[in-house]
Amino acid sequence: MSPSRGRAALYARIPGGLDGRRMLWIALINKAGTGLWMGAAALYFTLVTGLSVTEVGVLMGVSGAVGIAGAPLAGHLADRFPVTRVLIGAQLQQAVALLALLTTDSFSLLLLYSAVSSLADRGANVLTKLYAARIAGPDRTKYQAVQRTVSNAGWAIGGLAGALALAVGTTHAYQALLVGNVVSFVAAALLTLRCAEPPSPSRVVTDSTVAAAATRPSSPWRDRPYLLFTATEAALFLDDAVLQVGMPLWIVHATDAPHGLAPLLMVLNCVLVVCCQVPLSRFGRTPDKARALLVPLAACFVIGCAAMTASVAGGTGLAVAALTVAAIAFTFAEILHAIASWELSIALAPDDAQGAYLGVHGLSSSAQRSGGPLLVTAVIAAGHLAWPLLGAGVIATVVAQSRLVRRRLPRQGGPAHPRGAPTRRGRRTAS
Repeated sequence: MSPSRGRAALYARIPGGLDGRRMLWIALINKAGTGLWMGAAALYFTLVTGLSVTEVGVLMGVSGAVGIAGAPLAGHLADRFPVTRVLIGAQLQQAVALLALLTTDSFSLLLLYSAVSSLADRGANVLTKLYAARIAGPDRTKYQAVQRTVSNAGWAIGGLAGALALAVGTTHAYQALLVGNVVSFVAAALLTLRCAEPPSPSRVVTDSTVAAAATRPSSPWRDRPYLLFTATEAALFLDDAVLQVGMPLWIVHATDAPHGLAPLLMVLNCVLVVCCQVPLSRFGRTPDKARALLVPLAACFVIGCAAMTASVAGGTGLAVAALTVAAIAFTFAEILHAIASWELSIALAPDDAQGAYLGVHGLSSSAQRSGGPLLVTAVIAAGHLAWPLLGAGVIATVVAQSRLVRRRLPRQGGPAHPRGAPTRRGRRTAS
């Protein structure tokens, strides 16, 4: 097969056409830039701007809390304006806010700029998800899996490049990493500008008679089942905190494993996601199939918690083996949850307010980013017997979410609309 035919065959397997492929390049560039900066952010604030460790903790905690508002705000805007234009605004907001960090060493200004960047970051995540849902249509689960694979590859590329720059350790090296992230956002915005606006079910054109009779769009804030679904999602996102915060701290403070195992397990996580996310996505292409994934998701999380407990039984070899099993189990829990969460969050949202609903759903990952590390560190402080309790909590959450989703979805397993939440009727048009 010629290279051109091989490339055409590969393109044909990616949903969304040309704009879908462009969005994958945007994801790669965006995450590569983020990978450059995130590993150096704390060191930049301490070594370059002179903040204390406590000030860095406050800065990251407060900016993360402010960022929680970005998801519902972006979703609200995406139901009223073209999603590509809102996404470009979020990308440029991140670029400007990060570039502003170079201009000051004042704690208050650094906090302000970091909060503005965090707000746009959480909003951009929701907008990217919404664009994928609209551009890929019924193949949205497969597309999301491809996009997540590309994003993880970008993280790995940026992280490796960042590690090389950090080896230099100079002020200019840290500043170069920050500028690299800024450039990535500008490049992503320029590529997004070339993406066509997909049809939006929430933006309709009606004549004056229909418009007068139209009801208001559905509101996720008045949709109690969806709010409960979002609350359970926050608990199921805990694999992120366990892998990024809990695993390194547990290795250092509770086991005989070498400290260098921590970054190796993160590499293993990235490799597994890149290799398995797309193949496993076929098991969650309908709402009913996505709901069925909750059972193996819980099983993987419980296995991971059991392995964390076993890692302190004694000996370096046992610790390394148990922690490796834990990392693999938590990674598969992450992969399965990404598939189920993606499909169910769309299927449970009414057509007339997809952006608003996905914005509210985005609160779950944002809340986990703020509260997850606190919960995981509390588990570590409580000792090895607290890990099974965390696993039991995840099982209870999965049971609750499964029942909620089963009641919400129609019998055929298709997209559902909340009771009492009518959608607008009228002629659909591209946004």
